[in-house]
Amino acid sequence: MDRLDIYDVFPIGFREYLNNYGWNFSKKLCEFAVAGMKKMDSNGKEVPITPYSNEEVQQLLKQYGIELKNNVAYNACYVANMFKADFLGKSLPNEQYLCMHIKCYLDDVDGSPTRAMDEFYAKTIALGIPIIWEDML
Repeated sequence: MDRLDIYDVFPIGFREYLNNYGWNFSKKLCEFAVAGMKKMDSNGKEVPITPYSNEEVQQLLKQYGIELKNNVAYNACYVANMFKADFLGKSLPNEQYLCMHIKCYLDDVDGSPTRAMDEFYAKTIALGIPIIWEDML
């Protein structure tokens, strides 16, 4: 598959998406991104995660007394699910640590508030995964 950044023209709907949400996750884009997330089970088999909803993420953060300075739209929801798929039960032993890591990731003082979307989009470009942007509005 070709990388998507070899083209001169942005995909249809991309500029409209950015005009509406900037470099942040809309509900639909978050759902699209999270739908493909998997983890390894105890037998070494890839299995889809049961994703957190945005409301569940907000409740978890509140439960552990964590306030985010740089959460916009569905960014924390995306990050929580990414961490659930990749780290929960491994380097993040429980949901409290997962929530603390969300804060570290989104509120990093020398990081970017749009880091989650930047990294997600770079990954889709590198893997040649097209996004139908008008469906994400």
